[in-house]
Amino acid sequence: MLLENAFDGKVALVTGGGTGLGLAVSRGLLARGARVVVASRDALHHRQIQEEGGDRVLSMTVDIRESDRVHEAFREAARHFGGLDVLIANAAGNFIAPSLRLRSRGWQAVIDIALSGTFYSCQAAARIMRKAAGGSIVTIGATYAWTGMPGVVHSAAAKAGVLALTRTLAVEWAEHDIRVNCVAPGAFHSDGAEQNLWPSEAVRRAIEQAVPLKRFARVEEVADAVLYLASPAASYITGECLVIDGGNWLGRGLGK
Repeated sequence: MLLENAFDGKVALVTGGGTGLGLAVSRGLLARGARVVVASRDALHHRQIQEEGGDRVLSMTVDIRESDRVHEAFREAARHFGGLDVLIANAAGNFIAPSLRLRSRGWQAVIDIALSGTFYSCQAAARIMRKAAGGSIVTIGATYAWTGMPGVVHSAAAKAGVLALTRTLAVEWAEHDIRVNCVAPGAFHSDGAEQNLWPSEAVRRAIEQAVPLKRFARVEEVADAVLYLASPAASYITGECLVIDGGNWLGRGLGK
């Protein structure tokens, strides 16, 4: 479904685009013809994708919690490549913490990155896109936004907000021909997630056994879902949340 030239002539910005899912999405965009802006707090994370993409990759140091800097950086990126067509609002933060022991600083940090930072990024992109021919935005959610999950109350609250803003902005910005969709991945192989969410082999195996398909996703599988929603192949889809978790969020019936 994703043609090799699906993003020819397009400019895409990926927050957190140098590691994990963001890196896989950045690679997929490059492979399909896009010029890619990679934005995150640590430019050292961008070296690999810069080596692969050369002058088709622009590295930007941005803390998405800082609204003014986000807007400034997005304008700089649009000037550099002559526009902005796609935003992948991927940057986030998470860690396991029982709610009774969660400190206010931890709560605020995750909300600021995963929710506020996502909104600032979407707003900055849309202000550029509405002056051109529209565009496509994909946010990153999580199924525990609606199922709940012990230990991630901060992230669950933030991701519920991301789902709400995705659907709200999809309706509000449709008149500007800007599509806004969300991908809600389950567990997938990523160094950051393994360190913060399933640090031991026993925990990893337990998570795998709870998934109906009995495995984690490959990061490329999640990236392909993101790329699909961002691409012209999904031109009549907006306000949607695509779950890619092997059926893990679904009910299994009694005794399952």
